[in-house]
Amino acid sequence: MHHFKNTTLIIVGHGSTENPDSSEPTHEHADTIRQRGIFEEVRYAFWKEEPSLREVLYGIKSSTVIVVPNFISEGYFTQKVIPRELELTGHVTHRGSQKIYYANPVGSHPSMTEALLRRAQEVAPQVPPSQTTLFIVGHGTGLNENSAKAAKHQVTLIQKMNRYAEVLPAYMEEAPLISDWDRLSSQQDVVVVPFFISDGLHSYQDIPLLLGIEKEIGPAASQREIFRHNPHHLRGKTLYYASAIGTEPMMAAVILDQARAAINSQG
Repeated sequence: MHHFKNTTLIIVGHGSTENPDSSEPTHEHADTIRQRGIFEEVRYAFWKEEPSLREVLYGIKSSTVIVVPNFISEGYFTQKVIPRELELTGHVTHRGSQKIYYANPVGSHPSMTEALLRRAQEVAPQVPPSQTTLFIVGHGTGLNENSAKAAKHQVTLIQKMNRYAEVLPAYMEEAPLISDWDRLSSQQDVVVVPFFISDGLHSYQDIPLLLGIEKEIGPAASQREIFRHNPHHLRGKTLYYASAIGTEPMMAAVILDQARAAINSQG
């Protein structure tokens, strides 16, 4: 196992003031990595929760710091907000005797394709992929435009594998809309995987409404069981709805890979 001597890892998440589940994957992945004992210290910070981005660097004694954004794609938060709040000057920032490496977001890692396929298989283990429509769902529009591109990229990669009858991108706020899933899909069995970091307001409230699983917004994911009860028989089809890809346990390994890549890319 590779050890990061005299190194602190910081995992950065978005967080939420409204949803208690938004930060949970970041907490869990940090705990998993911390238990391996390969860093001097493992910390996390959030834009919308405590500990905040502006305070997370205080008191770190390690000579090397690696910051890994727990985000799906490059975009406003990874390119503007995080560097601004942490006062980063690029992929490597020198602050006194300390060197801070800024890694790529977890969603850009090549293993995201494997994670999506694993999540799709887990949610519908008895359904033949060759007779199934797989949707990869992103947000779309606004500050999240890059999440739509990330979802479309994964769709292209999975299509080339020829495992599923069809693989389609869909979005909450731009066409093709996930609310039209029954008309977009040609197959009787449909699997929907949200390409999001956490089971937050989008994956456990907004998208279920758009799919027709729910008729009104319910409580947070941790407070109910409904989405663990697949399949859903809706609109004349059989729908399997997965939890957000960022909750996949293998994401801890992805964070480590991005941390290693941040250092290795600088020689």
